[in-house]
Amino acid sequence: MELLQDGLIAFFSAVGVTACVWLAGGALLGAGKCRNPQVLLVLPLRGEAPAMEGDLRELLRVRRSVPEAKIVLTDCGLTPESRDLAEYFCLRHPGVELRDGGNFKVE
Repeated sequence: MELLQDGLIAFFSAVGVTACVWLAGGALLGAGKCRNPQVLLVLPLRGEAPAMEGDLRELLRVRRSVPEAKIVLTDCGLTPESRDLAEYFCLRHPGVELRDGGNFKVE
């Protein structure tokens, strides 16, 4: 019985040390975040764009792992009210731009 207990203690100790090394390595190496300022997250919008806010929220969540990325809301035929809402989101969130779909160019 003592051999089984010693084996379990050794196993859990090895797992604990491995977890600590994994967490320390992730913290020291930047947790794998991409810092490429050329990355664009593009959201094409058309019509009333009923899911615009939810989609933008999801892109903002994704941008946490790519902090230098820009989010581009592309107007592919928005209604005037939806375009006003998109412009509001651009003012509210830094790094979010509104561009026309016909004039979309990577800068």
